[in-house]
Amino acid sequence: DPPRPPSVRPEGDLDFDWPVVPDIDAQINDPDPAVRERFPEITVPTLVIGGGPDSHIDQDQLAQMVRAIPDAELVTVEAGHLIHTDRPGEFLAAIRAFGLGGV
Repeated sequence: DPPRPPSVRPEGDLDFDWPVVPDIDAQINDPDPAVRERFPEITVPTLVIGGGPDSHIDQDQLAQMVRAIPDAELVTVEAGHLIHTDRPGEFLAAIRAFGLGGV
């Protein structure tokens, strides 16, 4: 994939933590290959929620990650990237089915 161009801060008040965006861009553009090798070290049950083919996140990479984490589960919610805002009911149902988030 080509490098992600530098993000430009939107004007006005934001409902997310803008300072993390340049850090995320840097990690996406130059990922540490050792991170994937450490997935088997994760020792807690892990839920990964993917947004399906409309997401800009490679769903095959999510599946590979889940296979590498010993007790991981992948749930796909066909919503693209913003699952929690575009399909909040399905997002919460996945979290609750995993045993998180209360009733």
